[in-house]
Amino acid sequence: MPAAPIFVVQLHDARRLHYDLRLEVDGVLKSWAVPRGPSLDPTVKRLAVFTTDHSIEYAEYEGVIEGSQYGSGAVIVWDAGVYQNLTADKQRLVDPATAIDRGHFKFRLQGVKLAGVFALTRTERDWLLVKVRDDDADPLLDLTVTEPRSILSGLTIEEMAATES
Repeated sequence: MPAAPIFVVQLHDARRLHYDLRLEVDGVLKSWAVPRGPSLDPTVKRLAVFTTDHSIEYAEYEGVIEGSQYGSGAVIVWDAGVYQNLTADKQRLVDPATAIDRGHFKFRLQGVKLAGVFALTRTERDWLLVKVRDDDADPLLDLTVTEPRSILSGLTIEEMAATES
């Protein structure tokens, strides 16, 4: 049985602070920049901007990207784990790459911080990330506030930025 695909959420302090949601699909990390981070409230729709694919190895990257080029700044691994594809068409699973191409991808996260079902849906311009109503939904809990530290190093984004010398 193949291993479950991975996901990672990296907090990235580039031109603007944002969360990068990355999902393993066909050997790469499909990536969305989520400016306000994931929400556990099913009534909240978060903007998710589709970005370039990253290598699987990038899932463990933490540090400070030097210089002034696009993407420079501090990065921490805010959450990570595995996910299960739940995208179905006529009760048959649709593979993740096809789901993304079609503009709707539903998946269950099993991470250190995030759990439960989420969906990414393409709009005219970008994507929306939404928490699906399930036992893991919690409109009163904002993990971006209560859980600011890296799951790997234990550092906050500010502490990681301060390591640049």
